[in-house]
Amino acid sequence: MNKLYVGNLSPSVTVEDLKQLFGERKLPVADQVLLKSGYAFVDFPDQNSAIKAIETLSGKVELHGKVIEVDYSVPKKLRSRKIQIRNIPPHLQWEVLDGLLAQYGTVENVEQVNTDTETAVVNVTYATKEEAKVAIEKLTGHQFDDCSFKVSYIMDMDAAPPVQTPRTRRGGRSSRDQGDSQPGPSGGFGTPRPRQHDFPLRMLVPTQFVGAIIGKEGLTIKNVTKQTQSKVDIHRKENAGAAEKPITIHSTPEGCSSACRMILDIMQKEANETKTTEDIPLKILAHNSLVGRLIGKEGRNLKKIEEETGTKITISSLQDLTIYNPERTITVKGSLDACCKAEMEIMKKLREAYENDIAAINQQANLIPGLNLNALGIFSSGLPVLPPAAGPRGAVPPVAPAGYNPFLQQAPEQEVVYLFIPTQAVGALIGKKGQHIKQLAHFAGASIKIAPAESPDVTERMVIITGTPEAQFKAQGRIFGKLKEENFFSAKEEVKLETHIKVPSTAAGRVIGKGGKTVNELQNLTSAEVIVPRDQTPDENDEVFVKISGHFFASQTAQRKIREIIQQVKQQEQKHQQGAAVSPHHSK
Repeated sequence: MNKLYVGNLSPSVTVEDLKQLFGERKLPVADQVLLKSGYAFVDFPDQNSAIKAIETLSGKVELHGKVIEVDYSVPKKLRSRKIQIRNIPPHLQWEVLDGLLAQYGTVENVEQVNTDTETAVVNVTYATKEEAKVAIEKLTGHQFDDCSFKVSYIMDMDAAPPVQTPRTRRGGRSSRDQGDSQPGPSGGFGTPRPRQHDFPLRMLVPTQFVGAIIGKEGLTIKNVTKQTQSKVDIHRKENAGAAEKPITIHSTPEGCSSACRMILDIMQKEANETKTTEDIPLKILAHNSLVGRLIGKEGRNLKKIEEETGTKITISSLQDLTIYNPERTITVKGSLDACCKAEMEIMKKLREAYENDIAAINQQANLIPGLNLNALGIFSSGLPVLPPAAGPRGAVPPVAPAGYNPFLQQAPEQEVVYLFIPTQAVGALIGKKGQHIKQLAHFAGASIKIAPAESPDVTERMVIITGTPEAQFKAQGRIFGKLKEENFFSAKEEVKLETHIKVPSTAAGRVIGKGGKTVNELQNLTSAEVIVPRDQTPDENDEVFVKISGHFFASQTAQRKIREIIQQVKQQEQKHQQGAAVSPHHSK
């Protein structure tokens, strides 16, 4: 991924000329430079420096009288579904970018790349090679504000021909794998690690203490990882010149807490030696999608942690979220012991929220088979449904398997959903000159209309969404996310909205169940409130309303379960009608 092609070179250019150019531009001296006639291949140590080289050199630098071109060196057979988009304005909303990408095909994954550049960079995976090709053609030079997008192919290793499995000796082990495996911080390389959801502890530390945490020749951090059986990544190169640097700790909950304590202790000792008078708070980074559940209803969870640990806890504003940073900063002030106790409680709450989201995602994937929730980008405050499991700030690994069109076998049925939003949120949903609602409709593949207000003083407005189950999921998810992002619900609240769906009057009794059994089971299963109002008069289509209230995943699960009941009723009615049509022939 870090090999670059340097083209349009004068025949007189030498390897030394190229290395001198890299040095002048403060680029790391390339590990390897392979010079050919008129072009060269250059290996850079990491993706960040490769991006920097492309951004600072390509089309901007003259060498021996010729302006050079720099791009990724990607063999033709590996130019497939993966592209990189650079020079994205950092204030660009994710939903706008998503809508733009979706115009050229099905986006399976979008991953932000951590760079030192002022603009943002993302790696995008499309469903097909053809879609990626169209996206490169259309997005190259696409103007947004004062930025012109730059797009390149990046290596798609999935497109490489399969590597033959090495022959194995008796016992099943590869003939190359006979030596003893060396154990690592997280267990042995030779034995498969048990499958578990890695939820690392993310900290922010003052930049002036990074050297002390690493120690001479890295001895201090090695000691931390050894003693706590953890993997500790210090993202030193991130946000050059920033006052704070992120640290990611991978381990068991106990290992993360132990490493956190050791790092806090190292910083405190360094502060004492340098006579820094200010107390050093503990700062934990958490994805915005988890923070509401940490805070709890009316702030109860946070107050409880403060009272039990003797600390003062504050959380950064939603306004600080950007395309670079979907995380909030949780600042804990108190003694070292108190901060460590608070860390354990905070991480316990965050892990619970994360595990619940994993479970909800698995449930949704089962309800709409093959649905790639990560590719949907339903929450505009960050691309994925789930927080990043690792890596520098803003880096997003894929969560769900690629490919999510579960409706290839038959055309999915169009559904109509009536979603109620606060009246004051209508303007934000529509956007300037209707741009936001248009982009949302395009992204989701749904029709989205806002019904007229019944009177001037109504507190809620009805949004009518028409589309397939997949389109409903995307559109509703984005609306929930937009309301949270625009602060129509406080940081302490989860977004809970009321949704109405119509069901045939013949199916209403089945939704309720005998003695209310089915509707009660629905509520217990989904955590949503489900009401079938009594004494409804069926409309002209012989349909009645079912009301569903709850947070996004609860509402979605309830909607899907109710649609299943409707489908069962319809199938039974069809069988009954077919049986009635056949019976006269039998009587002859």
